[in-house]
Amino acid sequence: MKLIPLPAFNDNYIWMLHDGHAAVVVDPGDAEVVLDALQQLELKLQAILVTHHHGDHTAGVSALRESTGAAVFGPKIERMPEPLTRLGDGDHVEALGLSFSVLEVPGHTAGHIAFVVQPAGQDTILFCGDTLFSAGCGRLFEGTAAQMLHSLSRLAALPESTRVCCAHEYTASGLVFARMVEPDNPALLAYQDQVTQLRAQQLPTLPSSIGLEKAINPFLRTHIDAVITRIRQMDNSARDPVSTFAALRTWKNQF
Repeated sequence: MKLIPLPAFNDNYIWMLHDGHAAVVVDPGDAEVVLDALQQLELKLQAILVTHHHGDHTAGVSALRESTGAAVFGPKIERMPEPLTRLGDGDHVEALGLSFSVLEVPGHTAGHIAFVVQPAGQDTILFCGDTLFSAGCGRLFEGTAAQMLHSLSRLAALPESTRVCCAHEYTASGLVFARMVEPDNPALLAYQDQVTQLRAQQLPTLPSSIGLEKAINPFLRTHIDAVITRIRQMDNSARDPVSTFAALRTWKNQF
């Protein structure tokens, strides 16, 4: 299986997984980007997976369905381009001879879902939409801090080798904020150097990994004493896991 990030708009990635014959795409905000890749690689689109309803993730769905006949799968409680199969926690999508598991991860939106798949002989892949970014997480547009904290904890429980396929190239800016939270974290400094080199060559910083994110992402580290102390320096109302996470997200919003 080959995993490819297709750049779209200013900083989106439409993820494509293919076996050399058929493909699955995740969050196709731009149909033309996908159609061009399908033609170049001589692939047939088998399925379209959608994590949430925002337009930069869904705008290309109808055109792709009409052009390719691919089946569409998305969250059960959000506005979606019809027709599609709606999915909830524990459901599965069968495509490319693989089983994509569905996790409900509300927070960024009320019905956001993620897809997890493990190709034979390869590390697990997580398509997390806008829930988890490298060194960051999505804004709380519709959900609560408690929901997002729980959603991120579910993702953090995946195997550390899991490849994290975020939907945006936000890594460099996320690391600037992460360094504000944990200026003495050596893993952050090393990763920032790596990301700087990749972006200088206009290369993607993704996929990341769950193990890496647990080492450098402040939103997965709100249980770490040094992170708690720093957040409380900024907001003394942070007194429990949820209020600490909420204070961190508010700080990032204002950063």
